[in-house]
This record gives sequence, structure tokens and C-alpha cells, in this order.
Amino acid sequence: MTDPDFVYTTYIDTTPEKLWRALTDPAFTREYWWGTEQLSTWDEGAPMSWDGEDDPEQVVLESDPPRRLSYTWHTFTTTWAERVGIAEELRARLAAESRSRVTFEIEPEGELVKLTVVHGGFEPGSTVRAMVGEGWPLVASGLKSYLETGRPLPAAR
Repeated sequence: MTDPDFVYTTYIDTTPEKLWRALTDPAFTREYWWGTEQLSTWDEGAPMSWDGEDDPEQVVLESDPPRRLSYTWHTFTTTWAERVGIAEELRARLAAESRSRVTFEIEPEGELVKLTVVHGGFEPGSTVRAMVGEGWPLVASGLKSYLETGRPLPAAR
């Protein structure tokens, strides 16, 4: 048994192509995702890193531009924990969990684009699962704000 997937949907006044770029271009992710650059070729099986930290288990699982992107969730490093203000005890607990996965589903919806974030593969009682329930709405809101206004949310800077 696993904990249920976290699912979050929002609607953004943009195009699927611009949303894809915002999810995959480090210049964009740096603006709305807590200053983090996500680096990859975004081909299936390609490595994916956060701020250039090598992690052989961090890979792109699916890549269908501009419709669907999925990758394994990152390793909880000391560098990451320091950047986002996570205590070492919590970081170690997060790092001990099995790797999860995140999927972005991008669908045109009239003049808007529907973005659904599905984060799953959690162990029962997962601390990561509990935390993504607060993290993803903030990241998705920052992404929406950035694409619609050119400014990220203050919390995302």
C-alpha cells in the first residue's frame, strides 16, 4: 500500500508551449521556484538536476512537449535543506524515504491552459507526501503569477 497521490489543478492564461518552457527552462524556474534551476535535456531517461547537483537517480520518466512531463523527485541534500530552511533532522527523514515522482499534465482549455500536477509513489505515512500538499500549491501559484503578470509571488523569490 502507498499513500494517495497528491493532485493539484490550476488554470493559467498562457499557451501550452509557454507553460512547457516555464517548466523546463532554468531561466524561468529560477524566477518562480524558490530560485532553483532545473537542468536537463528533458528527453526520456535523461538526467535532471536541481542547481547542477549530480543525482543519477533523478531522471526524466516521460517527456511529451508540450503535453506531459514526468520525473523522479529530487534527493533531499544538505545544500537544498539549507537553501529552503529545513532542519537536518527533517532533511534526513525526507532523504530516507523512497523516491517519488511528479507529473505535469498540460491541456488546452479554451483560451486557458489546464495544468494538473500529480505527485505520487509515496510510502505509507510519508513526510514528503505531507509536505508537497503545501509546496505544490505555492509553486503552481508562483508559476501562474509569473506567466500571467511577469512577476513571481513574493514568497517564491
